Amino acid sequence: MFPRRGTIRGKRRSETFVLSVGRKRASGDTLLLVAVALYALFGVVMVYSASCYNAAVLYGEAFYFFRKQLIGYVIGLIAMVGAGRLDYRKLFTLRWASAAAYLVPVLLLCLVFVPGVGVSNYGATRWIGIGPVTVQPSEAAKYGYIVFCAAYIAKDPRRVKSFFGILPLVGGGLLLCVLIMLEPNMSVTMLIAALMFAMIFLSGTKLVNLLFLLVPFLIAVPALIAAEPYRLLRLSAFLNPWASPQDEGYQLIQSLYALGNGGWFGVGLFNSRQKYRFLPFAESDFILSVIGEEFGFVGMLLLFLAAGFILYRGIGIALRCKDLFGYLLASGITLVFGIQTLLNALVVSGSIPPTGLPLPLISSGNTSLVITMASVGILYSISRHNAVRKNHIIQ
Repeated sequence: MFPRRGTIRGKRRSETFVLSVGRKRASGDTLLLVAVALYALFGVVMVYSASCYNAAVLYGEAFYFFRKQLIGYVIGLIAMVGAGRLDYRKLFTLRWASAAAYLVPVLLLCLVFVPGVGVSNYGATRWIGIGPVTVQPSEAAKYGYIVFCAAYIAKDPRRVKSFFGILPLVGGGLLLCVLIMLEPNMSVTMLIAALMFAMIFLSGTKLVNLLFLLVPFLIAVPALIAAEPYRLLRLSAFLNPWASPQDEGYQLIQSLYALGNGGWFGVGLFNSRQKYRFLPFAESDFILSVIGEEFGFVGMLLLFLAAGFILYRGIGIALRCKDLFGYLLASGITLVFGIQTLLNALVVSGSIPPTGLPLPLISSGNTSLVITMASVGILYSISRHNAVRKNHIIQ
């Protein structure tokens, strides 16, 4: 009537074996890693194309920016794979991890203002010099804030329902905004502010709380623009760049020339004309203009489809996540990539005033490239651990 004792043991061993095999075979979203690796590799090629002439004039070698970007790409690959192998839940379960993810970038942002440590360029002090290497702390601050918000909300989701419960999220975001604004860096400040509202919205707080915060923010934006003369000049150049074609409107006009010259199919790889010192920051903030000139409208459409695919995979990982911390973490990482890509595209096309925000994974800049690829590794970790959990449930 009852199975023998040995049979039960055998069945348990079989189930244990199947479960262990399922765990070993469970993998994360490898398509995301491949897509990001290829997307960033294309960025390395475009950095060379956009910077070769300028690098030869300024540094005596055409491969100056290309070599730096290639090194950043290799380090980024290592960081992406390394982050993918880690357990993202440690950022939540270890008490010091989420705090360190936020406080370390805050400390680095403060070091920017220390004489001899901070590095100034084009009238702004946004970097820390470590020998020949420069690091931009604001890039790490974006993701550190995401970890902080995700951990705070996940520890007690009920407290964010009240207005006082979301004040730590607001305070953390405002501290970063103030430090970054002092550099000054209006574009990243706006990005952090947008990310703050997005994370508060995702927390599930009441809509009235969000609206109560939004009103003073909308009042503060015009005040911040009016506080600095150069911001007013940028705004006027956006409204009518042809009024100052040699001054504030110059960059936008050259960007539009590049996009117009590209037409439908572009002038061909490495054949851009605007990169010959006509278009400022061709390898960084306005690299999308060079892509549009060399590959045309069709090429830019394919690039945006690739970026859309990365966003699609990131959103899918967030929606499939079984824990609140992972959901918020994946959502925040995906939001940073999406918002920054959209803002950069709007700037180079003249749809919004110039902000100086790079195109993620494409623009020249090792700090941004490495940290963004590492954040994708965290996305992979989230997908991998949820795949293991799914296999565990099935088995």
